[in-house]
Amino acid sequence: MEEWRFIPFERFSAFENMATDEAILKVGQQRQTPPTLRFYGWTEPAVTIGYSQNPRREIQYDFCRKGGIDIVRRPTGGKAVFHDGDLTYSFVAHERNPLFSTDIMKNYGTISRCIARGLEKAGIEAALVEEGRGSRVGSLDSFCFSLPLRNELLVGGKKICGSAQLRSRSVFLQHGSILLDFDPEITARVMWKNEENLMEDISKLKNSVTCVNEHSENGIETDLLCRYIKESFEETMKVRLLESSLTPREEVLKERFLRDKYLRPEWNMEGKVEIHGRNTDR
Repeated sequence: MEEWRFIPFERFSAFENMATDEAILKVGQQRQTPPTLRFYGWTEPAVTIGYSQNPRREIQYDFCRKGGIDIVRRPTGGKAVFHDGDLTYSFVAHERNPLFSTDIMKNYGTISRCIARGLEKAGIEAALVEEGRGSRVGSLDSFCFSLPLRNELLVGGKKICGSAQLRSRSVFLQHGSILLDFDPEITARVMWKNEENLMEDISKLKNSVTCVNEHSENGIETDLLCRYIKESFEETMKVRLLESSLTPREEVLKERFLRDKYLRPEWNMEGKVEIHGRNTDR
């Protein structure tokens, strides 16, 4: 049975979370680590923006800064995600692994089925979106949860998990945010662009987004949900996930990316940064 690596849930800053995931990706490109599933949370509320997004145009930048909400640019694409009451995962693997594909959408589907099975263990029936559908939620078109896309998960017709992916040198990194709790008002205030649409957007979010604890009478502990999803990866993929931590090489890269990239406004605001004399947008 193939053995993969599992890095258990911990909370970090938004900047450290992104630096960690990129370090795992970079070492994975050198085939020095097995496929890796990591769970994490956030020490402070944060917004992660997609690689190509402009934070000053696509989120309420001033509201976030005044409210102490960190803003960090992900290495993955997609739309903005507000992290405050969610379980986030990252998964890194080589696309030449026979369990995966060079087709990004197929990999989304494979991972989403594992997540769905984990939610099922928690008593939540999640359905895979066969095709992208619906319309964006008013002025919230920069928000990841405003529109269900193909191979994402719905519960009762509402989106519960959003994902984004990056493929580089035959290795892919997938980020996913599973909503444990959801506050449509604060989310709308983080994302809205037009004050006239605010109340309408709050109402639409209530009708299009759901969360784990909305479907559990007593709530579900984060560690328990992580265990369910870990077990579901093992059962679905026929692998064994061994608990571990970052390698020394990954720790070094994480600190480098944190210092030279994710803590710098040039990256988070503009998507460009100078690392060791070399200009890069990755």
